[in-house]
Amino acid sequence: MQDVSFQGMTFEPYLTREQIAEQVSRVAAEIVRDCATQNPLFICVLNGAFMFAADLFRAAAQLTNAEITFIRFKSYEGTSSTGKVREIMGLTDDITNREVIIVEDIVDTGVTAFQLRQMLQANRPKSVRMATLLYKPGSLKIGTPPEYVGFEIPSKFIIGYGLDLDGEARNLSDIYVLKS
Repeated sequence: MQDVSFQGMTFEPYLTREQIAEQVSRVAAEIVRDCATQNPLFICVLNGAFMFAADLFRAAAQLTNAEITFIRFKSYEGTSSTGKVREIMGLTDDITNREVIIVEDIVDTGVTAFQLRQMLQANRPKSVRMATLLYKPGSLKIGTPPEYVGFEIPSKFIIGYGLDLDGEARNLSDIYVLKS
C-alpha cells in the first residue's frame, strides 16, 4: 500500500482490506450469536457505512430473516465534525418491537449515534444496538459506546472503505490515516 493524496493532504496506509474483512467477520459472528432467534433490521447510515453494511450483512447470512434498510445523516464537513446532525433521508420502515442494529462506519464524538438512538427509540423497537467498523473512544463526548466494534482507533482523520473527505476516497478498499 502506498500513500494517497486528496485535496492537498497526504494519507498513509492504516488498515488493510484483509484486516477489515477479519473484523467484519468477527462482528457479524457476534451479531449472529446475539440475534440468532430474531429477525433483526440492519439500518445502514449512509453514505459512509455502505461498504461495511454490505460486507457485514453478507457475513451474517445465518440470520436468514434479517432485513436491511438505509437512512442518511450528515455531520462532517472537511476533516471535522460540525457538531450538528442533519437528516437527509429518514427511516421509512416500521421498527415497532423489532431488533434494530444500526450500522455505522465510525463513531467519533457520539453526537450522531446519540441522536440516532433517540430517534429510533421513539418508534418503540424491541432493542437498538449499534455496530460500527471504527470507534474513537478518546473522542466520545455523548452517549454510550457501540455494542459491536470492529476497531478502536485514535482520534485521527481517516478515509477509505466508505469513509470520505468531502465525497472523495470512499472507493478505496483499504483505510488510510492523515499523515502528520
